[in-house]
Amino acid sequence: MTLQEIGNTIRERRKKLDINQQTLAGLANVAVNTVVAIERGEGNPQMSTLLTLLDILGLQLDINIKRLEYETM
Repeated sequence: MTLQEIGNTIRERRKKLDINQQTLAGLANVAVNTVVAIERGEGNPQMSTLLTLLDILGLQLDINIKRLEYETM
């Protein structure tokens, strides 16, 4: 999932819950500009910020980490 997709999901959920960006920013203790940038898929937000926003909105991020096997030469 890309940051743009995460941002779109956050925006859609925020709107569905009828929460404005300023309220969400206040609940997450971040600047409104941070919420705006994340919803646009811009910047390089901290993982803790993303997880906080997702938690407030009742969302979660599932990450699959795959171990790559390399042949030794």
